[in-house]
Amino acid sequence: MKLSEAWLRQWVNPSINTDELVAQITMAGLEVDAVEPVAGEFSGVVVGEIVDAIQHPEADRLRVCTVSNGNEQFQVVCGAPNARPGIKVPFAVVGALLPPGDDGKPFKIKKAKLRGVESFGMLCAEAELQISDANEGLMELPLDATVGADLRDYLQLNDQLIEVDLTPNRGDCLSVKGIAREVGVLNQSDVCQPVIEAVPASMDETFSVQIDAPDYCPRYLGRVIRNIDITAASPMWMVERLRRSGLRSIDPVVDVTNYILLELGQPMHAFDLKKLDGGIVVRYANEAEELTLLDDQQVTLASNTCVIADRSRALAMAGIMGGAESAVSDSTTDLFLESAFFTPELAAGKARNYGLHTDSSHRYERGVDFALQRDAMERATQLLLDIVGGQAGPIVEQVSEAHLPSKPAVALRRSQIGRLLGLTIEDGQVEEILTRLGLGVTANDEGWMVEVPSYRFDISIEADLLEELARIYGYNNLPVTSLGARLSLQAKPENQLELRHLRRHLVSRDYREAITYSFIEPKLQAIFDPSVQAVTLANPISADMAAMRSSLLPGLVATIRHNLNRQRSRVRVFESGLRFVPSAGGLVQEPMLAFAACGNNQNDSWHGGTATVDFFDLKGDLESLLALTGAANEFAFTPAQRDGMHPGQCAEITRNGEHVGFIGTIHPSVQAALDLSRRVVMVELRLSQIVEAKLPAFKELSKYPEIRRDLALLVDNTIPSSTILNEISKIGGNLFKSARLFDVYEGKGVEPGMRSLALALIFQDQHRTLQDDDVNTAINNIVAHLGDTFQAVLRA
Repeated sequence: MKLSEAWLRQWVNPSINTDELVAQITMAGLEVDAVEPVAGEFSGVVVGEIVDAIQHPEADRLRVCTVSNGNEQFQVVCGAPNARPGIKVPFAVVGALLPPGDDGKPFKIKKAKLRGVESFGMLCAEAELQISDANEGLMELPLDATVGADLRDYLQLNDQLIEVDLTPNRGDCLSVKGIAREVGVLNQSDVCQPVIEAVPASMDETFSVQIDAPDYCPRYLGRVIRNIDITAASPMWMVERLRRSGLRSIDPVVDVTNYILLELGQPMHAFDLKKLDGGIVVRYANEAEELTLLDDQQVTLASNTCVIADRSRALAMAGIMGGAESAVSDSTTDLFLESAFFTPELAAGKARNYGLHTDSSHRYERGVDFALQRDAMERATQLLLDIVGGQAGPIVEQVSEAHLPSKPAVALRRSQIGRLLGLTIEDGQVEEILTRLGLGVTANDEGWMVEVPSYRFDISIEADLLEELARIYGYNNLPVTSLGARLSLQAKPENQLELRHLRRHLVSRDYREAITYSFIEPKLQAIFDPSVQAVTLANPISADMAAMRSSLLPGLVATIRHNLNRQRSRVRVFESGLRFVPSAGGLVQEPMLAFAACGNNQNDSWHGGTATVDFFDLKGDLESLLALTGAANEFAFTPAQRDGMHPGQCAEITRNGEHVGFIGTIHPSVQAALDLSRRVVMVELRLSQIVEAKLPAFKELSKYPEIRRDLALLVDNTIPSSTILNEISKIGGNLFKSARLFDVYEGKGVEPGMRSLALALIFQDQHRTLQDDDVNTAINNIVAHLGDTFQAVLRA
């Protein structure tokens, strides 16, 4: 929220400078994001009046203007399309200094000659004075502006913009009134609120109001105002305050409703009375009911959306945005002005469901003072009558007291102040702080009973009151106490791998860690894990973050796509985190580890190859990771099929028969659907299955040599090589040490449906040197067993 310091100081003006004020607000929990001047540094700019304007004799787009500064007249050449006699504009006289440009130096106005015509000064647009970005024409000032007055003084430009970043629980500070209330409490200064008096009705006309959704809208006020002059100009002080708060002036009616929103924090809306039918009905939308909004967007309303309607159609989305059909226009002469309270819990998220976020919805979602509506109506009515004239009817109010928020008293115990804040505050000071905050305080034996005002939705328990005391007393004033505790080191099981070791290993394999949202696009969820009915969010951040992930892969794929779209041709990423899987016993949150790669297998180099990463490259990275467990032989890879994966390049990973995860290459059709320019290979593992490690045990090294024998076996090409190797390990005998596959061949000389596996078998004894006969016996047993079990034969 942005507000003008000068406007704030009209409400409360403590004897502190801007820096001290900003620091004070921040330390009170209302963090200030930025402070900036409302205009650039300039001098020598006055209010000028264009007396005459004629066409430049040598240029179609230039005009030669006669400009008065109140004492004398000057000839000024100007190219602005709105330069015309009778308007008052900023006039930079010769010698004036305008805000610095790109070179950082002030721009000095000098006498000049443009296309042969002398020019004595410059007429300015808002952008040239750094008042705003508007640069399409001269800045037009009110016709009653005093000619010759210094522009900085006239517009009160010696002012600062303070941007406050409020937490969602402090909706009471989304107004000048709310910030002023805080500043007044912090400085023990009086707050000078504008006097709001009831505007007497000058006619008896009313417009009926009916509330059919009291749970959503417990209070609604309306008032008829007739015979207004919509062409009247909003006063400059109002236009400037709106501009400095980030809102542009539209017309006096909209300006007044926006001004009330900024000043008091109460959103309001004005309807064109002639466009309404029969009366106002506050109700829930009919199923598939349509409404065209003020921004010309047509929305189909859900049945849980509250609308402001008349007897024939919906007029506005309650607390979000008005409709185009009932909007105030240049021909409007009669108004129906509304001021309402909407329940924050029901209003929350409604705007985002339609891709909207407005100043009104921002406030209603956080809570608007439910006792403010009548004051806001009276204040707006008086401002409208002062600016556009007209006659106001009596206020019509409908209220459901049973549905208004209840504010039960909160007990504050004296003992809890010292226990939780670590200091003692005198009773009188406690009562003074709470009273200045607008709370009603009644003392009792244990402490106080505190009545919470209607604008404080964030105070409901004792801890909230303690927080208020700490804020106002000053966080910097709280005592600093060194904590002491007896801490014992927790025992770490040696057979458990830590996640940080797994992460470091992947980094050493040239992977980069990614951290993605736990919320993913439902489309990606359906591609990679359609069998799981993902948990959908009732109030998602956005439509593409509406489902809780049941796999880490969608997030990694989105990360890879993001990088590929930015000319990163080689991407290797990993992530550890939770997946969320619904089950009969509730939502299961399981730690997972996943990594993925695409592009070249190696970085570009004078000696590097250009081979792209494939299934076996990632399998090698995976096997190196599994080797950290010290039990790599417990893991097995078996062909599998999985949604989103290439059917011939996907394998399930198991450990002693229990599912660990899978490895696979993304399916070409999925790659095309996701607009991925490169093939992606992915791995996902259950963390619980790979952190269980095998404790190392010493085994005496043999001082006798190894013997290696190579075998070339012909086997059916459907039998995985790992099956052969595992079988050899089982029946190799006491002398067998290890077996390794070093070649696979299919083609000429090998029957179709068969393949040749070249195996290196290592034999060694702990106590003697092996003889050929020892090894031959073991080899014959192995070949015979493989022949009986797999019909394997030695290749000739």
